[in-house]
Amino acid sequence: MSASAQFGSTLTEVYSNAARRYDGMPAFFRKEKGGSLSHVTFEGLFERGLDLATALIAMGLEARQHVGLIADNRWEWILSDYGILLAGAADVPRGSDVTDPELLYILTHSDAKVVFVEGRTLLRRLLDLRPQLPNVQHIILMVSDGDPVDEGVHLLDDLLTQGAHLRASGDHSASDRMRAVKPSDLFTIIYTSGTTGTPKGVPLTHANMCSQIEHLPIALRPGDRALSILPIWHSYERVFEMLCISRGVSTHYTSLRALGEDLKSVRPTVMASAPRLWENLYLKILGSVKAAPKIRQTLFHIAYRTTRNVKRAERFFLGQQLDIHGRSVFESAFLAIKHSSAWFLSVLPAFLLDRLVLKKLRAIVGGEFRGTISGGGALQPHVDEFFNFIGIPVLEGYGMTETSPVLAVRTWDNLVIGTVGALYPHTQVRIVDLQTGAVLYPDTAHRGGGRGLRGEIHVKGPQVMSGYYKNPDATARVLSDGWMNTGDIGMVTFNDCLKILGRSKDTIVLLNGENIEPLPIEARLLESSYIDQCMVVGQDQKSLGVLIVPSLDHLRGAGVEAKSLAEISLSAKARQLVEEDIRNLINHSAGFKSFERITSFRLLAKTFDVGDEMTNTFKLKRHVITDRYAHLIAEMFHQA
Repeated sequence: MSASAQFGSTLTEVYSNAARRYDGMPAFFRKEKGGSLSHVTFEGLFERGLDLATALIAMGLEARQHVGLIADNRWEWILSDYGILLAGAADVPRGSDVTDPELLYILTHSDAKVVFVEGRTLLRRLLDLRPQLPNVQHIILMVSDGDPVDEGVHLLDDLLTQGAHLRASGDHSASDRMRAVKPSDLFTIIYTSGTTGTPKGVPLTHANMCSQIEHLPIALRPGDRALSILPIWHSYERVFEMLCISRGVSTHYTSLRALGEDLKSVRPTVMASAPRLWENLYLKILGSVKAAPKIRQTLFHIAYRTTRNVKRAERFFLGQQLDIHGRSVFESAFLAIKHSSAWFLSVLPAFLLDRLVLKKLRAIVGGEFRGTISGGGALQPHVDEFFNFIGIPVLEGYGMTETSPVLAVRTWDNLVIGTVGALYPHTQVRIVDLQTGAVLYPDTAHRGGGRGLRGEIHVKGPQVMSGYYKNPDATARVLSDGWMNTGDIGMVTFNDCLKILGRSKDTIVLLNGENIEPLPIEARLLESSYIDQCMVVGQDQKSLGVLIVPSLDHLRGAGVEAKSLAEISLSAKARQLVEEDIRNLINHSAGFKSFERITSFRLLAKTFDVGDEMTNTFKLKRHVITDRYAHLIAEMFHQA
């Protein structure tokens, strides 16, 4: 039996099959007000989803219509998702941190006629915007506080009750709708985040998502426990949640505030995560080590060093050591001798110290943790190695919303640290020269078929979107003959894994997975008379920084004594004036989010040159500038 037949060719089939296959098993947990846990079974969730779908159809929701779903992680979110999809509609999700302009644009552009909101705060905002949303006919409040609601606002609980009564009286409309859903039908439109005011809608089909469920090489088992902490409306967390449903894995929603407690109480076996979580945990562990008595510090360092030697040796012999150049026979022989020696010297103390020291560290994540799949940004190499060496497997993945999202992922059986793993099954990849457009990989004309060559990543596969919603121009810029230009720079290693090196597109992805468009920030910064040119940086960092070409004339006019940009760049007064402007220009009141603020900057001693660092049309060559000022960028974030 094929996986698609096993799990379903549409999400409605996936949900139905999970209800039948895992019946009385818990699907989702939630905390009640007193702190106790309650749960809903796979069958119970499916039946409630049919109740909601029936009520939505009775409300007038038509097949293939679009439904806004504005909420953060909570079990009512997945219940609403079930109801929308079982009614044959497609959802348009977003978190509660959406700004009013974004909300207005998304609901208008997506043609949403029904909107779910999680609570009163969002409801009030939506009601204020409603005069500008003539297409929105119904608003559904997920969580009620008992107060009355306005006309056109429905309570989720009331719809569930209504749907149950309709089904009990013989209404089979929801069952008919779900059976009519086709793999080519949309299940969602996810709008990419950004500050441009015009986010792009990514329409994904049931076939796109089911290809992920079918082929994701992550070994999940019925009865596994997953923690959900990433924003559920993000495509990565969403595919992981649906993967859990298809495999009979129970999901517990948590938050950063409750994560430590939930790791101990839930004792998860798996979870999706972002790099920032592991970096914070890494710093916490190192902090506790530094605060420990000297003997414990020494034991930790010896335990980690010996374990690292053993793990590195094992990975070498398993072919899982990063190889981006291709090794000669002599180099391989030398490394084999080196790792064999290290293994024999370290294996016994590593075994003993693992049980004395490292086992206690693993207890931080609950004691039954088999691993996490990290996505949404790049893991810092030292953090990546640390957790994989101490026995907390981190399976880094790679993708984008436009690819549903996974393109490559590490697995327990093929964990090459420093890469994002092997390409997803049935996915093709090309590495393309940025300057010439020539295909570097695969190409037999190059050594190793093009492995180890750096270029832009283009992909093709069943998970790739057909195009942006109502945006043919944007579609034409990234899609050609089914090939998706990811905008990322990378290579295929000699391990046949994908290694990400940076971005050719402008979008910056922070460690927490937030996608930031630098152009609006740069445009705002250029409003300062003290800034002539600038480029925002921060790929795979905690926050943003900026390289600034200062205005010699204006700063001299403000009293800075300098004869050249080189002198200006060293001036404390110039730095103070620029810093004040940055603070005044990039803040919440100016419409920027907290993760878009500038935490560090550097003044440059020369301008960006046209033809070198800029195009003839004065567009920044970001990859050139990033390479040229790599030392300043590294210094900036080291000190931030």
